[in-house]
Amino acid sequence: MLLSAVKGLYMAKRDYYEVLGVSKTASEDEIKKAYRKLAMQNHPDTHPNDKAAEERFKEASEAYEVLSDPKKRSAYDQFGFSGMNDFQGGAAGNYSNVYRDFSDIFGGSSGFSDFFSSFFGGGGRQQRGGSYGEPGASLRYDITITFSEAVNGCKKEISFGHKVKCSSCGGTGGTGKKTCPTCHGTGRVTRGNGFFQMASTCTNCGGSGYVIEHPCASCHGTGTEVKNEKLSVTIPAGVDDGSRLTLRGKGDAGINGGPDGDLVLFITVRPDKYFVREGNDVYLQIPISITQAALGSSVLVPTIDGINIKMDIPAGIQSGTMLRVKGKGVPQLRGSSRGDMYIRVMVETPRRLSLKAKELLKELRNEIKEDSSPEPMEFHS
Repeated sequence: MLLSAVKGLYMAKRDYYEVLGVSKTASEDEIKKAYRKLAMQNHPDTHPNDKAAEERFKEASEAYEVLSDPKKRSAYDQFGFSGMNDFQGGAAGNYSNVYRDFSDIFGGSSGFSDFFSSFFGGGGRQQRGGSYGEPGASLRYDITITFSEAVNGCKKEISFGHKVKCSSCGGTGGTGKKTCPTCHGTGRVTRGNGFFQMASTCTNCGGSGYVIEHPCASCHGTGTEVKNEKLSVTIPAGVDDGSRLTLRGKGDAGINGGPDGDLVLFITVRPDKYFVREGNDVYLQIPISITQAALGSSVLVPTIDGINIKMDIPAGIQSGTMLRVKGKGVPQLRGSSRGDMYIRVMVETPRRLSLKAKELLKELRNEIKEDSSPEPMEFHS
């Protein structure tokens, strides 16, 4: 009779391959993709109060825990559900494999991985006394600088507001601290029984593991207050549009002993009127006259350093020719080398000519015997 009951229990469970919708020869990547799809479709965060979706999520997680572990998968393939008895806690007793892969599966999404941590009682950074320290929020600050400031570096003063420890209570939240009667100082509460148990942050103490009988009048027991701060920031030479600079510990204060968050600067660089940047190289276009192109010349060319340099234009240069000046590009970010400057020479044709100029050009044409026949073009596939 006991054997029949056990068989009935296993028969009620769906085959793990069927749950994930994959074949028994499915690869590790195929199994992971199938689980990701099911978990996204049935995640309780996107289906609140939907018990059916929650059960499908649990079922898919249990199937993935077994099929993503080579030893468990082999035992399951040979002996079915009964083969899971050799593993501590059975098929659904240990979700370390799922939790380990969860960040990878969901691309590091903190929302899903945090939920998984609370759902199966994993993760979290527990402090002494049972409370769970949480890092403070990282903050974003958008800053716009000029092209010259980006390539040469600069200092900027920024103003921002962030949460710091309350100056009145020193971050304690008040006086009369005692162990939380709901979680008994652990900072977590567990609900459910059987194979699945759901652990979550204690709502009575907010995960701290204690409650405060006399909350601070300034912060109302939160332990933090908002402070407006001015900060001098050094923008290093070589930053580019879209660069980010992280100021460690300048975000919101951590909770329950957790580390402070960061302040992340998102940098926007205004385009320059003359220079175009590609990596650490810069490009500049200069006009020259027909006579300069034909006879050769020396011209003054601006640089990103604000200094003009003399450049020799070789006789007979063609319009569109690119000349390179080594080491006159953008400094490497936090390095010693520099990119190059490329100068595109554009020959300008005069639009207004005097009668004498026209006659001289006609004489020049006859003298040099201009040939206007076409030349073959090269096409690259």
